[in-house]
Amino acid sequence: MSIIGATLQALRTNRRMALVLTAATIAAIPLGSARAEYPDRTITIVSCFPAGGGTDIAMRMINNELGEALGKSVIVENRGGAGGSLGTAFVARAPADGYTLLGCSSAFVVNPSLYANVAYDPFKDFTPIMVIGASPNVFVVPLQSKIKSMNDFVATAKASPGKLNWTSPGAGTTPQLAGELLKEATDIDIVHIPFTGAGPAMTAVMGGQVDMYAGNYGSIGALRNSTRPLAVTADKRWPDQPDVPTLAELGIKSPTTDTFQALLAPAGTPQSVIDRLTKALAAILARPDIKEKYAKSGLPVVAEGPDVFRARIAREVPMYKAVIDKAGLRIQ
Repeated sequence: MSIIGATLQALRTNRRMALVLTAATIAAIPLGSARAEYPDRTITIVSCFPAGGGTDIAMRMINNELGEALGKSVIVENRGGAGGSLGTAFVARAPADGYTLLGCSSAFVVNPSLYANVAYDPFKDFTPIMVIGASPNVFVVPLQSKIKSMNDFVATAKASPGKLNWTSPGAGTTPQLAGELLKEATDIDIVHIPFTGAGPAMTAVMGGQVDMYAGNYGSIGALRNSTRPLAVTADKRWPDQPDVPTLAELGIKSPTTDTFQALLAPAGTPQSVIDRLTKALAAILARPDIKEKYAKSGLPVVAEGPDVFRARIAREVPMYKAVIDKAGLRIQ
């Protein structure tokens, strides 16, 4: 063999050995290490309501802390419209990689029954992460009202069907649905007076223009000196108003209702990502300073993880559908 031939053969042998070694090295690398660890870029929480609302505030009270825990920025982007349905549908179609999350309220479980056309399925399109906090609904009457208790209200309504009226923050809100559930549980005929939002409705009850107001507990601070609370929709009395009974204590068998604020991810998001987010959120929400901040905003922390949150969705979607269908509250 010539010197040139021997040299070429040696080069070929060395090349084959290099390829074999490279393949062996790649095969020895764990699959997970070839991917960037989550998160490796900014995470966006899409608030399904406009800036300044309850959902927006709830998300902005935690996004910086979550970013610090994860080591990457977490920003809040508002996509309001159709009672929260537009932003929710947007996230449902987002990549399931953990970088686009949904911040939403109880509208998540109400809207599929309330709106004629909702472009998301609460069961199939999302993976629950955590319910941050939840605030029950409460029934109040004007301070000058002759009605002193919920039993008094029910008795008066039964004695004069269709005479008493009531109001709420708006169509399809959990306070209105709580009122509809109250009507069903007590078999009373009371007339709902619609207003364009919580502000006008609260003004009406303070002025004695309506007989009763059903509102979210976190939003009625301004009413405490001018209204009389009759009952709360929680399963136990509220800590800062221990004299206000629950409906169950009064013998009224109406489901517990509240307004929650929560985080969800698109369906198909890796379990490792859900676990990372859940762990970080649980640690943040356990902090006394965070609990105090949420409590002052009227949204007590509950920190319900994926399994409890999933059970809540399974319970509340059909519950609200039944009352919405019976009351004819469909929005086109």
